[in-house]
Amino acid sequence: MVKTMHAAIVESFGRPLVLQERPIPSPGPGQILVKTEACGVCHTDLHAAQGDWPLKPVLPFIPGHEGIGRVVATGAGVRLVKEGDRVGVPWLFSACGHCENCLAAWETVCGEAEYGGYTKNGGFAEYILADPDYVAKIPDLLSPQQAAPLICAGVTTYKGLKVADLRAGEWVAISGAGGLGHLAIQYAKVMGLRVCAIDIDDGKLAHATRLGADLVVNATSPDAVERVRVGTDGGAHGVLITAPSLGAFKQGVGMARKRGTCVLVGLPPGEFAIPLFDVVANCITIRGSFVGTREDMAEALSFAAEGKVKADIELQPLSAVNTVFERLQHGDVAARVVLDFAVA
Repeated sequence: MVKTMHAAIVESFGRPLVLQERPIPSPGPGQILVKTEACGVCHTDLHAAQGDWPLKPVLPFIPGHEGIGRVVATGAGVRLVKEGDRVGVPWLFSACGHCENCLAAWETVCGEAEYGGYTKNGGFAEYILADPDYVAKIPDLLSPQQAAPLICAGVTTYKGLKVADLRAGEWVAISGAGGLGHLAIQYAKVMGLRVCAIDIDDGKLAHATRLGADLVVNATSPDAVERVRVGTDGGAHGVLITAPSLGAFKQGVGMARKRGTCVLVGLPPGEFAIPLFDVVANCITIRGSFVGTREDMAEALSFAAEGKVKADIELQPLSAVNTVFERLQHGDVAARVVLDFAVA
């Protein structure tokens, strides 16, 4: 008799996910099988299910790239992990390991990279196949539910702050204080930065203040950019744009001071116009940042294991995934939703 698992599957772009049973996969050589304990829900999952981006997943597929669980089976040749280990199956599912980017520890931009919940089936299922070379090792002090958002939202914002090349005491403006932004604020404070949080939701801005933001600005204010520039004494040294909004991208460039760095991590569909004169005349750097490497992942998880960063989470069962997607679509998620597989 074939053993089955429950999974939430994208069968058509823009349509609700289908909840169904599928055979539990078996790990082949160099693979592991993870029994899912929790999986975060990311805005990227929504983009994937809607087919928003130029490179679309092949239908049907299982989304989810914040899956945490125990290794329950290993294929031939696996040495790095063993049965019983708790691991995370992140967005970077695997990479080639030998191209110039991989050799420079930039495996996230490997031309042969595979992505969890996108080009490979992900964590919206009770079991996940994974590559043991690219799973995250979850510290014992972190629960699977707390760890789930950190292997995407956490490492993404942490890496974005790192590539902004900021020094302790400098200003960082964080655009978007929700799922990614509330973690970015905490990482920034740990790094000794002064934080200006920007959002359209006053409730999220109040929470940003509780998390340590030194200045908050509502992005809907007509003078939002000027308020940031005045409050940071001439503009932020670094701007981290986590909001999936083209308006936030345009605002963010204007919030940077001369010789500042604007780091883009949000991925709204579409394109935005860069104010070229301002960028050139003010020597502003605009930099994309795409999740984080395995080293970044270990560092981001370590901060959380030490109690310095904590994700605000809301637990939901797998069966509620379509409702969660609807809420994400309408901006009705305060921080991060985690699918809890311990809940029936």
